[in-house]
Amino acid sequence: MEQKTSYKGLLPLAFFLLIYMATGVVTSNFNSMPLLVAFILASGFALMLDKDGHKTSFEDKVMIFSRAGGEETIILMVVIFLLAGAFYSVADAMGAVSSIVNLGLAVLPSSMILPGIFIIGCVLSFSMGTSMGTITALAPIGVGIANQTDTNMALVMGTVVGGAMFGDNLSFISDTTIAATRTQNVALKEKFKANFWTVLPAVVLTVIILAMFPVNAGATVEAKEYSVIQILPYAAIIITALMGLNVMAVLGIGIAAGGIIGLAYGSFTPVEFLEVLQRGMGWMENLAIIAIVVGGLVGLMKHYGGIDYLLERVTNRVKTQKGGQFGISALVSLITAATTNNTISIITAGPLAKDISKEYDIDPRQTASLLDIFSAAIQGLIPYGGQILLAAGLGQISPVSVVPYGIYPMLMIVMGCLSILLGLPKFKKSA
Repeated sequence: MEQKTSYKGLLPLAFFLLIYMATGVVTSNFNSMPLLVAFILASGFALMLDKDGHKTSFEDKVMIFSRAGGEETIILMVVIFLLAGAFYSVADAMGAVSSIVNLGLAVLPSSMILPGIFIIGCVLSFSMGTSMGTITALAPIGVGIANQTDTNMALVMGTVVGGAMFGDNLSFISDTTIAATRTQNVALKEKFKANFWTVLPAVVLTVIILAMFPVNAGATVEAKEYSVIQILPYAAIIITALMGLNVMAVLGIGIAAGGIIGLAYGSFTPVEFLEVLQRGMGWMENLAIIAIVVGGLVGLMKHYGGIDYLLERVTNRVKTQKGGQFGISALVSLITAATTNNTISIITAGPLAKDISKEYDIDPRQTASLLDIFSAAIQGLIPYGGQILLAAGLGQISPVSVVPYGIYPMLMIVMGCLSILLGLPKFKKSA
């Protein structure tokens, strides 16, 4: 029997967006509605619906939700999220985060302060795999630099956010990278290649533009001590990922390296090491549960014909492969702007993007790349998103004032669009 499409299947997503955005508008704070609560409410709403012309029992709808939420890709993603959180916690506890920041400041010429902050942010976020962690570590240093050099605080904070979004998009252990690759079933290094060549011009242009801003040439930035050995866990992550190892093996090696070095340096005892692992996994528990709930919600939407309805509407308007790529990019951008969470937007848009890719013969590596590029770029530009709110709070300035200085996220969007228009990068067909 042919699956019947229906707009009704999209009502749970519309309900989610409505309660999330309405709460943000009413309270003037888009963090007022917890994402997990919003998705639970949307799931409850979805369970009250039914397919057109076909009655499904409540028990059967619960089973559809459970099967979709427990799908092997979702569960694997949950485990990877937990391991990524454990790695970041270990790296933070054994001094790797502070060592990377201080190493960058030690080699930073005073005439290249702004480009230097951006590059340090790129390295830090690529190593850590978290934009929020990068901003937490680097923004206070940026505040000190802005005060020492009498530089526009909004410009410095925009530079910090830009560097943070680099790793959010490209890091092998970023939750967005994990979500993009798992939803499209592509290897980490293949998605990295597609992303890297697309955003590299944006990185170069950002450095050039930042170098043009006048900064007090006589200013000096105080750098603290660092240890190259403490940075080795990050090196292990990057090397093993580029070698093509499974992401779980990559994270396991990184955790082991961080644990051994941390124990050798006395950063923690064996028992404290276990507590550090638990702490990091705890940081990711909320995201892991959200991924399961979203998977179940999407399963119900698909059962009601909503996913096929949306695909039908998109494909009716899209006539070419390039149109399909722009459709994927627009979809994930809109969901990111609505939810203020680029990881959740990728998890939500991923299944539909995969269907569009199959329909228009879009390489899944390109699809994963576009999902990550556009979601990260939008996340780095919305003034009510966590990244800009955190940076602006630390800099004691308005979040809106940071947005015009989101140079790198803006260039990401430009380069993403150009990659679609020019058909780049070129992919070799898999054997």
